[in-house]
Amino acid sequence: MILVPLVLIVVALGIALFSWAVKNGQYDDLEGPAHRILYDDDKDMIPDEARTDLPTDNSDEKSSNPEPELDPKPKEEPAPDPDKDSPKHP
Repeated sequence: MILVPLVLIVVALGIALFSWAVKNGQYDDLEGPAHRILYDDDKDMIPDEARTDLPTDNSDEKSSNPEPELDPKPKEEPAPDPDKDSPKHP
């Protein structure tokens, strides 16, 4: 007598959890993880001289036309000390 309502509750709970999983994308990509193992992920192990995905460094152009380096922070003069010129009271 109690088993039928209990089974109906369990089935309804299973359907609710399954619909939640489908709505949240749990079953979107079933083949992606199987193909991910084939991708090359060791780019940090390739020497910089052999890499083709890095932008080329035109060091010859930089050395022929050097630009002066600018100081990002101008040097500030220290603020005058207000106690220096004021008379001291005992």
